[in-house]
Amino acid sequence: MPPIPRFCSQCAASLEQRIVEGRQREVCPRCGTICYRNPTPVAAALVLDDQQRLLLVRRGQPPQQGLWCLPTGFAELGESIAEAALRELHEEAGLGGEVRSLVDVDSYVSDFYGDLVIVTYEVAPAAGPPCPGSDAVAVGWFAFDALPPLAFSSNERALALLRQRKGI
Repeated sequence: MPPIPRFCSQCAASLEQRIVEGRQREVCPRCGTICYRNPTPVAAALVLDDQQRLLLVRRGQPPQQGLWCLPTGFAELGESIAEAALRELHEEAGLGGEVRSLVDVDSYVSDFYGDLVIVTYEVAPAAGPPCPGSDAVAVGWFAFDALPPLAFSSNERALALLRQRKGI
């Protein structure tokens, strides 16, 4: 879980706990700044090939190391969520792509990272074979009737929604 902030971002005074807007929050007693802690944005790329097989990567890092998932990762400053999904696709599977549509937005509380908002896009892959990248130890195309267990419930939810939408 991310650490609770201890100091004000505006004046560096020690924060204290107060009820603000009906919720327990960290507040600066000196300048009144409220420290709002927000979920971390995560982007995922759901990629199908021309045979309707799903692209998955095998995780090389915790959490869920060794399990399969969609190319997924944290959005970074200066990029949109859609750009983050394409960057993660390139970093984890060595593929470029183009966002086709929004598939799902899900909230999840991770014991490892804290509160997350996971945004999944359907992405059309660029030509070329995938290859494992920085956080992946393997990458592969899987038929829907032969999927391995997935690392994240948000990936399962997005897949179910896409399958329903496309009649797969």
